[in-house]
Amino acid sequence: MTIEVSPDRVQSVDRVVIRFAGDSGDGMQLVGDGFTELSAAFGNDLATLPDFPAEIRAPAGTVAGVSSFQVHISDHDIVTPGDAPNVLIAMNPAALVANLSDLAPGTTLIVNGDTFEQRDLDKAGLAVNPLEDGSLDAFNLYVVPMTSITVEATASLGIKPRDAERSKNFFALGLLCWMYTRPVAPVIDWITDRFSKKPDVLAANIAAFRAGRNFGETAELFDMPYEVRPAALTPGVYRNIIGNLATAYGLIAAAEKSKLPLVYASYPITPASDILHELSKHKNFGVKTLQAEDEIAAAAMAIGASFAGALGVTGTSGPGLDLKGEALGLAVSLELPLVLVDVQRGGPSTGLPTKTEQADLLLAMYGRHGECPMPVIAAKSPSHCFDAAFEACRIAIKYRTPVILLTDGYLANGAEPWLLPDVNSLADISVPFAEVPNDGDKFLPYLRDPETLARPWAIPGTPGLMHRIGGIEKEGIGLGGEGGTGNISYSPENHSRMMHMRADKVAGIAKDIPGVELDAEDGAQVLVLGWGSTWGAIQAGVRRTRARGLKVASAHLVHLNPLPSDLGDVLRRYDKVLVPEMNLGQLSRIVRAEFLVDAVSFTKVQGVPFRAGDMEAKILEMIGLVK
Repeated sequence: MTIEVSPDRVQSVDRVVIRFAGDSGDGMQLVGDGFTELSAAFGNDLATLPDFPAEIRAPAGTVAGVSSFQVHISDHDIVTPGDAPNVLIAMNPAALVANLSDLAPGTTLIVNGDTFEQRDLDKAGLAVNPLEDGSLDAFNLYVVPMTSITVEATASLGIKPRDAERSKNFFALGLLCWMYTRPVAPVIDWITDRFSKKPDVLAANIAAFRAGRNFGETAELFDMPYEVRPAALTPGVYRNIIGNLATAYGLIAAAEKSKLPLVYASYPITPASDILHELSKHKNFGVKTLQAEDEIAAAAMAIGASFAGALGVTGTSGPGLDLKGEALGLAVSLELPLVLVDVQRGGPSTGLPTKTEQADLLLAMYGRHGECPMPVIAAKSPSHCFDAAFEACRIAIKYRTPVILLTDGYLANGAEPWLLPDVNSLADISVPFAEVPNDGDKFLPYLRDPETLARPWAIPGTPGLMHRIGGIEKEGIGLGGEGGTGNISYSPENHSRMMHMRADKVAGIAKDIPGVELDAEDGAQVLVLGWGSTWGAIQAGVRRTRARGLKVASAHLVHLNPLPSDLGDVLRRYDKVLVPEMNLGQLSRIVRAEFLVDAVSFTKVQGVPFRAGDMEAKILEMIGLVK
């Protein structure tokens, strides 16, 4: 971290990682979002890592109920939410216990001293008070009576003390805004907008915020405030965005550019539900949303929407993808556009519903009975979810195939600045619907486009375009050009042709996607190959390695089926290939099988993303500098 001291005694730092932690009812996500929005508006580059408790209603004050929000802000380009916090706000003993192992010596630790009573210590499993036994001497500890000051600051408003206590998170926000010289007016505007329908809550939160800021300025606990200057980003209009929101916007953009109505059907499931919530707000774009009674029904609704001439989309997480498998097989057989968004989470079964993982790759590739190939695309960052969603829709529409889009809990809830795209620069991805043959010939629903191998998309009810659909094998075009009627066929030869045709159609998409985007250095012998949300940690690890004067290459895959056509050539250029994944080595298995390279797996299945330091250490090990 670079530090400068300006003449007005404001200490300038190039970056800082702040973590808000408290009980799930303490509003840590809310004030974390507020600080993030403020920093984004200020012009900082940023990345966030919200962490939710897995228990729906864990006992208050227990470690199981701790919720945290980490934000990394900087005056330069960053790609991760930071390995460990420079500042931890702990609202109670449980929050301290849950996060203490992440703190490096010298970390600024600000705790709510009002919550360290014996009953609070007992709930957190602490035999002694850590504020008194010297166990926190390695940190810059500040004990602040946040609750009592908040109650005092709101007393004149006539609010009951118990209700006033709920605003202590805004006291913490005010203190942090003073520490990092965030402007007051935008925060007041944000609080006002958020709580305008609850005047008492609004007044209490503003009073608590001002009390926290005033405390920082007058208590003389801190040497001086800090500032993180705006980042030098690519010129343009930016907004702060989380992955699920970017996914929703990407789907809407694809519907507009394809000139199709968007129909999104899903069953509520963490962490995908926010896509449904967001899309339901956009009826002005002709978006239709349906909350289905179960995952199977949601998939069937989306297929029906595509059959009717809409852009059918369904969203879920891992358990729902299991249930949608049969419907996906039907969509492959029907050869209709469909997009399935899988926001991956920790598994198997219910697993870790609020934690992240990327262990659904093999399920997305092969998790259907029969020979049932379909394209698979993965987003790499929260803002990239927009581009990945648009690309998934493009492929689905052009090739008349279901497409699986993989994101994960880290991307879904993480935030970063997003450079708003020029809408006019987005590709026109519309395709014509089938028309009645002019020469009086019979409509052939399985007559293939010679370039894409896609069959016609015929709107049901159109005179002259009557055809059969269903899961039983249909008659395709024969070797002599005969057939293509779509009638039910049990012919062995026809079934073989149709199997190969569907597989060739998906494989042919490789000609329509970019080659490997390789970040190479001459002389590098190690290639780090990633996919999905490992992108940020890989980029940070590669940067740190290169800062040591060492050479390393990296490549990141967005298209996972089919893989880029030049991937094999790229892999064979390097002596060693490292594949980091938040699973037990799924892409590495595919790479080994497809290209016969000795890919080395680097895996993590802890429900949290990779850290840049871990990535750097593994790269150094691959280079041969550490064991």
